[in-house]
Amino acid sequence: MKKITFILSLIISSVSFAQSTANYNISITTIWNSTNHTSLPSNAHWSPLAGATHKNVNDILEFGVTAPTTNGIKNIAETGSTSNFNTEVNNAIAAGNADQYLEQGFSPFAGNNSNASLNNITVSKEFPYITLVSMVAPSPDWFIAVNNLDLRSGNDAINNGWKDTFTMDVFAYDAGTDSGTNYSSSNSATSPREPIALVSGFPINGNKMATITFTYNNSTLSTNNLNKITDLKIYPNPTKGNITILNVQNVELKPIEIYSVLGKLIKQIPVDQNSNKINLNLTDLNTGLYLLKLQDNTNTYNTQKLVIH
Repeated sequence: MKKITFILSLIISSVSFAQSTANYNISITTIWNSTNHTSLPSNAHWSPLAGATHKNVNDILEFGVTAPTTNGIKNIAETGSTSNFNTEVNNAIAAGNADQYLEQGFSPFAGNNSNASLNNITVSKEFPYITLVSMVAPSPDWFIAVNNLDLRSGNDAINNGWKDTFTMDVFAYDAGTDSGTNYSSSNSATSPREPIALVSGFPINGNKMATITFTYNNSTLSTNNLNKITDLKIYPNPTKGNITILNVQNVELKPIEIYSVLGKLIKQIPVDQNSNKINLNLTDLNTGLYLLKLQDNTNTYNTQKLVIH
């Protein structure tokens, strides 16, 4: 019982926050030359840069484990096709683990080098991680990646907690789905698949294949929505199962979620946006303690204890 009480106290003590967002320009410049790499193919190029902003580490891509059989990363690494990867990101968005899909083609500018830019990308505090990938083409199953990059700085006093402009190196990885050893190797499926790993040997030798710059433009900290969502009234509480949510300011709410005190989602209830009074029938729930989560369209949320007896 002490453990449950601690978890409940921890959740309720931090149930609402001001949703912070930041805007960045992202520019990636590839590096592919005989100085840094053992050899070059005659038709060197890159597939579109594709990725997502997401909530947790490894929501989109994880190094050191086998590529998912859904084939998003496999197809990018082997053929440059982004369609399956796009579907995987959209599934992550539907599950609440990501909030936007990103894609932009490369423009050659000097020899085998290319660049791509994603401008005015808005990142929210709820989805602060970014992952970006592109095929090293041609290759058996190699791709460059920026993986699980957290754009939060940890210092809320500067840029509302967002990282200032910075540049980092980008490296090539083997998807573990093809056993070829050179750019022009014929198809040779790896079975079973191997973990995603850095291409440390010939012909890339573990050297960087790009640099990427995140240019900080601006950030915002929304407190108005926080005030509005904390003004929502929920009654009666405790309840026998029927409750009313009074939304006098007509805050646009996402589906209401009911959780157990251990954090398991029990119910998700759509909201009629045309009403400032929401009636919920929870009589099918067992007697006990629950958490009711209210979230608006800016991802500001408020979670309240709900007692059903």
